[in-house]
Formats: sequence, C-alpha cells, structure tokens
Amino acid sequence: MPKFQQDAEAPLSDAVNLLVSILVRYPEIGSINFEPSKQTLKFTFLLTKIPSPELFAATKQLLQNSITAYHLLAGHKPAICDIELTHYDKVSLLTINRDVSTLTKGELTLVITLVREKLKELLVTDNNDAMLEEDLLLQEEVIETMLQSIKAERANSGLIGIREDGRVFVYNK
Repeated sequence: MPKFQQDAEAPLSDAVNLLVSILVRYPEIGSINFEPSKQTLKFTFLLTKIPSPELFAATKQLLQNSITAYHLLAGHKPAICDIELTHYDKVSLLTINRDVSTLTKGELTLVITLVREKLKELLVTDNNDAMLEEDLLLQEEVIETMLQSIKAERANSGLIGIREDGRVFVYNK
C-alpha cells in the first residue's frame, strides 16, 4: 500500500486555498489560473462589452504604472506583469498575468480597486453581500499566508479557479 506524505500535498493545498480565498474575497475576479512551471497567477475579469481602445489603453497604463510604483516603493521590480484584453463577440476578458514571487496582497487590493474604478460600468461582479466584514478580513489573512506559502514551496500541478452562479470551483489543469 503506498504511503502518502502530507507535506507532499501542502503546496497544492496551499495553492487551492489561495485561489478559493481570492475568488471569495474579490467578486470582480471571474477566474484565476495558477501556472506552477512559470510561478504565475493569471487573473481574469469579465467585461459586459468591449471597452473603447482609449479606455483600455488608459486602464492598462494606469495598472502598469500603479504596479510599478507599488513595487518601487517596496524596493523590488515585478518579474512578470502582462495586461491583455481579449474580445469575444460582445464581451471582453481583461487578464492580468503576475509572477507569484513579487505579488502581494496589497498589490492585489490595489489592482482590484483600480479595475473597479476604471471599468465599473463594464465589470461583471458576483454579489457577495452576505459576507461579513470579519469573513472578508479572514479571507485577506488567508490570502497573505497562502501567498507566502506558495512562494516558499513549489506546487507541481496547475490549477484554475472559476466563479459560477455564486460558487467557486478549483480544478487541476
């Protein structure tokens, strides 16, 4: 009978907990993709229509400048910071690809705030009105802890977390 080591599954478990906590805490994020080989997280926001090229360019520039300034103040530079807009018929996907090694909870909060402000009329947001302030603070603590954990440990399996009808699902890739 094979023996399973609990420590061997800790990085995967931490990555799953991270994705779930981020999706629960930030209802603006439609999906998250964790790529362990590249040590990246890709955040996807669903937009109800295609934004004008000017609005997207301004939003992208604001996000890139804000992330750069945030990390400049922290004393390091993000290794990966890609922002893309993909069009599908009458909807769009805004994706932000970030390296896990320099990503922080503070940066994530900053990015969510900026996306909310710039794209509020277009942004698809899942209602989480039932979440109490204590629950939101707990999710933020979990996000911080799990981010530190996956920075220290390498998970072997890619994951994707999605939001559907008020529920959060995480799948192996």
